[in-house]
Amino acid sequence: MDKSNAIILSFNEIHKEDVPLVGGKGANLGEMYNSGFPVPPGFVVTAYTYKIFIESTGIKNEIEEILKNLNVDDNEALQSAASQIQTIITSEQIPSVIAKYIIDAYESMYLNKYAINSVAYQMINAQREPPFVAVRSSATAEDLPQASFAGQQATFLNVKGSKDVLEAVKNCWASLFTARAIFYRAKNNFDHFKVLIAVVIQKMADANKSGVAFSVDPFTENPDKIIIEAGWGLGEAVVSGSINPDHYEVSKSTWEILDKKIMKKEFMIRRDPNGKNVKIYLEDPKKSAQVLSDDEIVACAKVIKKIEDHYQFPQDIEWAIEGQKLYIVQSRPITTLKKEGETKITNEVISKESEPILKGLPASKGLVSGVVRIVKDISELGKVGKGEILVTKMTDPDFVPAMKRAGAIVTDEGGMTSHAAIVSREMGIPCIVGTEQATSILKDGDVITIDANEGFVYKGDILSSIKAKMPKEASILMPE
Repeated sequence: MDKSNAIILSFNEIHKEDVPLVGGKGANLGEMYNSGFPVPPGFVVTAYTYKIFIESTGIKNEIEEILKNLNVDDNEALQSAASQIQTIITSEQIPSVIAKYIIDAYESMYLNKYAINSVAYQMINAQREPPFVAVRSSATAEDLPQASFAGQQATFLNVKGSKDVLEAVKNCWASLFTARAIFYRAKNNFDHFKVLIAVVIQKMADANKSGVAFSVDPFTENPDKIIIEAGWGLGEAVVSGSINPDHYEVSKSTWEILDKKIMKKEFMIRRDPNGKNVKIYLEDPKKSAQVLSDDEIVACAKVIKKIEDHYQFPQDIEWAIEGQKLYIVQSRPITTLKKEGETKITNEVISKESEPILKGLPASKGLVSGVVRIVKDISELGKVGKGEILVTKMTDPDFVPAMKRAGAIVTDEGGMTSHAAIVSREMGIPCIVGTEQATSILKDGDVITIDANEGFVYKGDILSSIKAKMPKEASILMPE
């Protein structure tokens, strides 16, 4: 079957080799769906469809003109270009032929309209509720090994009805030109028009528990250890890093739970009767309760290992539990594992010089001293200079341009499997997350030392006094 000119493809038509057509996310979901993993059903609006859209409507030339001579290191110019391009895409009408394919595929998720006559279809359709779906972008370079674009494209949850599905598809197409996506492509020398985008439309689990998992420990790179992070409600809070999730570690060889860190989950995100995502603040005992039971932790870990065995490569996985049913929302290869270990200054050496002022979860290895820059929101990204320490409430993926300049990152919230933590590891930037109080204890202009190997923050530049004492080969981790 030649799928190269397909407008849409159902999950049962998609396999792992279809990345150029359905993107990394779409290919992985189709592959898992057809391999019997618990994946909610859905379909993909192909990358070919996006290509037709920008070429047939004539907007490709407009986008090229805006991107010509753009300096992506100029944050103001970058934000302006991104905004212009996204407005052009979302304002354009989807050609009627393409729109019909998408609407038909969406409606077939809750009604087999081809099996009945038109009158019966209209009668039954009037009584059927369209399903809530998740609409996610799937870039053709997003989830490939050595080219992680974690968090750079869009996700829209609880989308319902044909009109809203079409709008969400356009917003996903537009997400290929966010400031952070443009920045990433420019810095990685990707042609803006060779990175195409598909859109995954998937029936949505109304999760009461959700989270992320790594099939190997991404920090220690221990291949026998599965890492699971969990929160109440929908997975958005865990993935974005806006809560401090529970953290579980499981042995792959014995299924023993090696470690559990039960955190205070300040809120959860749930779907209200109108299909809106609402933030519900939690109180004890639920706020401090263990999200997954021990049996659920082990059961989840076993599914994670099966997925890794299937792909024969370590996986980064998003999961959700609706009622008692576990669903796999997406899986992608871990892109941050190193082939060789790194020489590092030990915490013991540093602790002899000073006492830590903050403790968090080490998310990306490294040691660095630098000047603190507190970033409250995206409007303050420009204040982070090269080599300075970006300190923020949560490591939002929108911060990528500033992260690229930063010497290290420290956050109040988030887990080691949040999108921003993944990107930090990929960039090789030291990162500590979940300190709970970095933005209140640290001040703009403070000089601090980050030990992201252990998760400690120290006052002052204590590395300078250590540098001369260390073996020459260790100095590669020291600031010049």
